[in-house]
Amino acid sequence: MSTLHEQLGVLAAHVRDPQANAGPPGIESRRLKIYSDLVFNNLDGLLAGGFPVIRKTLGDADWHALLRRFLVAHHSRTPLFTELGREFIAFLEAEAAPDPARPWLAELAHYEWAELGLQLSEATPPTHDPNGDLLAGIPVLSPLAWPLAYRWPVDRIGPDFQPTLPPPEPTLILLRREADGRIHFSKLSPLLYRLLELVETNISANGCELLRQLAHEAGQPDFDAFLHEATPMLQRLHDEGVLIGTRIA
Repeated sequence: MSTLHEQLGVLAAHVRDPQANAGPPGIESRRLKIYSDLVFNNLDGLLAGGFPVIRKTLGDADWHALLRRFLVAHHSRTPLFTELGREFIAFLEAEAAPDPARPWLAELAHYEWAELGLQLSEATPPTHDPNGDLLAGIPVLSPLAWPLAYRWPVDRIGPDFQPTLPPPEPTLILLRREADGRIHFSKLSPLLYRLLELVETNISANGCELLRQLAHEAGQPDFDAFLHEATPMLQRLHDEGVLIGTRIA
């Protein structure tokens, strides 16, 4: 081979898929196998630790086949080990021929990754008044509170439960990180999820206006009664650190 670049390219192709690509000439197969096994085993160890439910649900053969497809087909955009889980999710979401028996695989991967993703998040809140009036002001969602919606019941999938059809209702989950780093998971009602979604995308409406929109969407004609029921919910979200206060202009 004429250049080092070409040699490295052939070696990389062989490490990714030894069955389909010969290694560089002049290097004995035993030495090449050391490299290919090292890369695959390291990948196995890193992803198995980050996606234990998927690892256990798939079993040895299917898990290793999935890792090989990932190694062969996916080109990561970052060299950071902490981003490997997100790369794995991107691969599953974009896979041309996903596993037809496990159509929930990409969502389950995201659900498993989310805890680590929130633990590693360095997001900081915008300028806000922590004691602001949540009805009169513009509520602010904590960047360390993630409302998540899944088509599949990702919190229940495992070796003994592998659905083939999604349920009629989505699975709505809130992840939030405490000041000491602990992650809390909780289920959300559709109404509460929608409220957090409105808060997250809101620019200028105050809390009362957001609740009025929510009441309209929910088909609640008596807004005063709806407001009476919803106001304690806002306060509870504030007490739990989900809503951190109101925006400061």
